[in-house]
Amino acid sequence: MTTMRQAFIKTVNEEIENDPRIAVVTAVISSNEFPQENERVVDVGIREQTMVGVAGGLALAGLRPVVHSYAPFLVERPYEQIKLDIGHQDVGAVFVSIGASYDDPVWGRTHQSPGDVALFDTLPGWTVHVPGHPDEVTPLLRQALKDDNRVYVRLSLHENSQAYPVGEGFTALRHGKRGVVLAVGPMLDRVLKAVDSENADVTVLYAATIRPFDSDGLRKAVEETDHADVMVVEPYLEGTSSHLISEALQLIPHRVRCIGVKRHAELRNYGTAEDHDAAHDLDVVGLGSAVRSFFRG
Repeated sequence: MTTMRQAFIKTVNEEIENDPRIAVVTAVISSNEFPQENERVVDVGIREQTMVGVAGGLALAGLRPVVHSYAPFLVERPYEQIKLDIGHQDVGAVFVSIGASYDDPVWGRTHQSPGDVALFDTLPGWTVHVPGHPDEVTPLLRQALKDDNRVYVRLSLHENSQAYPVGEGFTALRHGKRGVVLAVGPMLDRVLKAVDSENADVTVLYAATIRPFDSDGLRKAVEETDHADVMVVEPYLEGTSSHLISEALQLIPHRVRCIGVKRHAELRNYGTAEDHDAAHDLDVVGLGSAVRSFFRG
C-alpha cells in the first residue's frame, strides 16, 4: 500500500525529470529518496535553517524549490527563515512535511508539531493542503509545482479509506439540518463514524485544502441547515481555524465547537499515535461524545 510520503516522493521524482525549474532541498531526512546525480537535489545536512535559506535563494534564481522534513524541523525550527527568506522576499516554495502532529510518538516531543498550521497562519499568502489519502497527494502536489505561490502540504501516516476530489473549496459528503461538521484531511473517516454512531442529522464537509479557507462554502452549508452550529475537527492544534469560521459567519448568529490537539495538554508519555488520539478525544469515542453534546445539547 502506498503511503502519502511515498506518493509525494514518486510525484516529485517524476516532475523533477520533466520540469527544469523544480529543485529539492532536504536536511538529511529522505535525502536518499531523490536522484543524487541531479544537481537540483540539494542536501544541506542537519541544518534546517540553512535548508530554508537555500530554498529562498533558489526561488530568487527562478527555480521552484520543494523543501521537505519532519514538521517540527520544517516549520518550527526554521520559522524565522520561512518568515524572512521566503515570505518577506515574496518568493514561492512548496514545503512538504511528514510526522503530522504525532505520527511517530516513539521519538518523543521533538518529532511532534501540532502547531504547524497555526504558525503558517501568522504569515500571509500561504496555501495549506492537508490530504486525507495518498491518492489526494499527487494532484495537490502537481498543481503546487506548477504555481509560484507559497504552499504547505501536511502529510500523515493516518488516512481515510478512500480519496475524494481535491482542490480549493470544501466538499459536501452528507446533508443534514442540525448543523455542520467540517472534517479536515485524515479526520474524515473518524468524523463519519462518530456522526453515524450518534445518528446525528448534520451536514459533513470535507477539506483537503484548509487555506485558503472556503468561507463561501461553509456559509452556504450553514444557511441550508436549521441551526447555525459548526463543529470543526482538525488533526492539529485545537481552534486553529476558529477565527476564520467566526469571520465567515460574522453576520449569522452561530455556535462553534473546535476539536483538535488540546492546547492545555502536554503529554509526556510516548505511547502510540492511537493513545494520543484518545487523550485528545480525536478517536471515534471522543468525537462521538463531542457530536452528542454539541448537536443535541
